[in-house]
Parts: sequence; C-alpha cells; structure tokens
Amino acid sequence: MSSLSLFAILLTLCTACGILNYKLLRLPMTIGILLIALIVSLVVKGLDMALPSVDLHTLPMTLLASADLPGNLLDGALSFLLFAGALQVDTRHLMERKFSVFFLAIVGTILAVFMLGGAMYWVMAQVGLPVPFLWCVVLGAILAPTDPVSVVGMLRRLGLPGPIQAIFAGESLFNDGVSIVIFGLAMTLVTGEAHHLTLMDAAEAFGIEAVGGAGLGFVAGLIALLCFRAARDSHLQLLVSLSLAAGTFSLAHALGMSGPIAVVVAGLCLGSERAKSSMDDHAREELNSFWTLVDEILNALLFLMIGFEVLAAIPSQRALVALLLGIPLSIAARALSVFLAILPIHLYGEDRGRMLAVLTWGGLRGGISLSLALTLPAGPMKEVLAPICYGIVVFTILVQGLSMERVALHFYPKKG
Repeated sequence: MSSLSLFAILLTLCTACGILNYKLLRLPMTIGILLIALIVSLVVKGLDMALPSVDLHTLPMTLLASADLPGNLLDGALSFLLFAGALQVDTRHLMERKFSVFFLAIVGTILAVFMLGGAMYWVMAQVGLPVPFLWCVVLGAILAPTDPVSVVGMLRRLGLPGPIQAIFAGESLFNDGVSIVIFGLAMTLVTGEAHHLTLMDAAEAFGIEAVGGAGLGFVAGLIALLCFRAARDSHLQLLVSLSLAAGTFSLAHALGMSGPIAVVVAGLCLGSERAKSSMDDHAREELNSFWTLVDEILNALLFLMIGFEVLAAIPSQRALVALLLGIPLSIAARALSVFLAILPIHLYGEDRGRMLAVLTWGGLRGGISLSLALTLPAGPMKEVLAPICYGIVVFTILVQGLSMERVALHFYPKKG
C-alpha cells in the first residue's frame, strides 16, 4: 500500500468518525473520534472472538502496522504538533510564570516518573506480575508526561485565566522532551546497552539533550525571525515556519539533542510579540489559520489511531487488575509531583490549592505515551506494560478530558 493510499484511508475513516460524532455524540471532535474508533475496535474484537473463522481483525491490524504510529508520531508528526501548540502559547504569560513551568516540566516530571514507577512496582508484586523495578521506571517515564495534543486542545474550550493556561500549555509542551530523554536513558539500562551508566553520566546525557535542544531551538527561532524581517511576504513566511518546525526537529535528532524541546522553543520564538511585529495582519492570520488546520488534522488522525490500537492491546487478567489499580495511582502520583514541584515557588493559599487541583485532573496522557509504549521491545514486558499504558491513556482522555470543564469552572468560575 502506498503512503498516499494509507493517508487517504485514514483520512476517510477520520472524516466518517467525525461526522458520526457531530451527528450523534456532540463531543469535542478529537475525543469523539477516539471514542467511536474505540467502540469499533471493541466490536471487531468481539466479533473476531465469536467468529474465529472470519478473522475480522486482520485488515485493521495490517492498517495499523502500515501506519506505524510510534515511528510516524515520534519522528514525524510530533514536530508539527508541538510547533503548532507552541505558537498558541501567550509568551508574555509564559515568561511571567517561567519558574512554575520550569519546576513542573523538569522537577515535576522526574518526580512523577519515580513516584509512579515505585507505586507500580508495588502493584506488580501484589498481583503476581514479575516486573523488575527498572521496567516500572520505564512505565513511569511513559506515563509521567502530560500530552500537549490533548492539553492544548482542552485549553481552547476552558477559558481559564491566561497565566494558568500558559503554565498548563508550557508544562505539557516541555515535559514531553524531558520524559522522552528519561525514557531513553531508562531503556539503555533495562536492555543492557549501558552497563556502567552512573548518575553523573545520566545527568550529562540529560543536559546535552535537554539544554542542547533548547539552545538549538532558540538559535533556529532567531534565524527564522531574521528571515521574517527580510521577507515580508505571507507565503514565504509560511514556508519559513514549515522549515523551522521540520528542520529544527530533524537537526536536533541528528546532533543527539531533544527534538521535542528544540521545536517547542523554536515555536515559542516564532509566536513571540517580536515575531508578530514582523508580520502584517493578513500574514499573521494566514499563519495562524494554517497551523490551526495542521493541528486539527493531525490531532484527528492521531486520536483515530489511538482508538484502533486497542486491537493490539488487550491485557491479561493480572495486567487488567494492575491497570485498575494503576489509574488512581497515576492520578495520585501526578498530584504529589505537582505539589512538590510548585512548593518552592510563590504560589500561596487558595491559588496554590486551585492550581494543584486543576493541574492534577488536567494531566491528560495521549499519543506520545502510547507511542513510547509501542516502541518497547517485543517480549513479556511489553505484553504487560503496553496494555496498562493504553488503558491509563484512554481513561485520562475520556474521563478526565470530558469532566475537565466542570472541574475548571468549579475552581475558576467565569466572571460576568
């Protein structure tokens, strides 16, 4: 099957699910597409079990294998999704709350990895699954980060105060890169690729990837700003933004740096007030419209793929028990890591409590967590961990995502 044929099939399925959601469910588009794809997957799986001679799941499984969600997301679509999300962040509010974002994205993510990993190690022991501690740390690295695709889409409809939105979006955009770096380091340990990796080595590798990626993104963003000033043509500026998103991500990977962090910093540079002053109103409107469209299309395709991945992620009985215990533990780990991360900064009294509640319940996981789970090497560990990751991802999107508006309005009611 050619790439164009695959894209056409996925886009058609996405459109059909979107229309069904619009007519029947009336949910936010991406969540509606996910739910419909999930229902279709469960129906196909049920019919396949009831009628084994029919073998209904062969075609969708072939389609999933051709789509290669982990590869195409982590090495392709992620650059455009993160860039589009970064463009929507109010950089003024982000700079005002930069320390909050820093502590949440780095300290909070590291804490969440080890808290959730330790909790799941205890759960695995209780249900009789022999999963080593380091593999539970890998699980924590997969599930610790919030997903920018889910979070930025959610923020559009909540109407939270600007500073809170900046913290939410900033954390979700940056903690992806942090978690991917931690995931990579943990995988080198569990697979035996690094026999003598010390804490200093890990810190150095983390610094090169994270700090190096941020520096590369900043330099690339400055170059793009110079191009914007030199070419005040809306179509050329659009080409500059595309080159910036794809080129920065690819160059960072080639240099051994964090592509997600690099492209987020580059996107923030291009979304700054200085960049906006280099464009006229028409060019700025075209740029925003284009990246909003890219964001919507890729989001819809991503959530469609997440819904269909259930065909390959049915947990065993013990893994199902671990999943059910893991859902509340993942929420608790998120709450505790957020609380400890914001403890050193100036958030007092009621504001700290409200922010803690909203950041905790709004900690949605998504395609990046699922893609990391699917990149695990084939074997018994993947058979246990991948379905648990999948179940927690779906729970956060469907349950927390759909109830987040009520939670946000309870703590931050709209004025007037």
